[in-house]
This record gives sequence, structure tokens and C-alpha cells, in this order.
Amino acid sequence: MKLKSLMMVLVGSVLVSGVAYAGADDMKWVAKCVSDNSDAKVSVEIVTKYCSCMNAKMDESETQSISTWEKSHPTEMKACEKEAGWK
Repeated sequence: MKLKSLMMVLVGSVLVSGVAYAGADDMKWVAKCVSDNSDAKVSVEIVTKYCSCMNAKMDESETQSISTWEKSHPTEMKACEKEAGWK
């Protein structure tokens, strides 16, 4: 039930954020990123903003998940953490 609630909040957040204009593939990647960060000590809204920011920085042809890509892109990761308000 907790995961279902989390996913409902995610969907709502995605629709409210700029990601709503992105394709279904982008939404899938952002949802996976939010799921990968479900144990984060910040709100799901912050995680969603972070994941959306990271997704926007990735090339459209990228095949790695956001969680994998961020490991090799620390500059982008720090910028998105700051933009999302992740402390």
C-alpha cells in the first residue's frame, strides 16, 4: 500500500511539474529513479524534482537508467541536487 501511495504522489508530482510535457519514456525513467531513491531522507517531491532534472540533462539516446548515469556524472548530480533542494 505504501508503494501504491508513493506512486500516486509521483504521478501527481510529475503531472504538476514540467515532466508532464515529456514523453512516456521520460516518465518511465523518472518513476524508476524515484523508486530507486525510495529510501531517501527527503520528500518524494524533492526526489521527483531531482530525477526530472537529471533526466533533462541526459541525452535522448541514453540507455542507462538515471541512477546508473548519475554515478558517472557527478557535476550534473550536484547541480540537480541543488536545483531540487536536496540537502
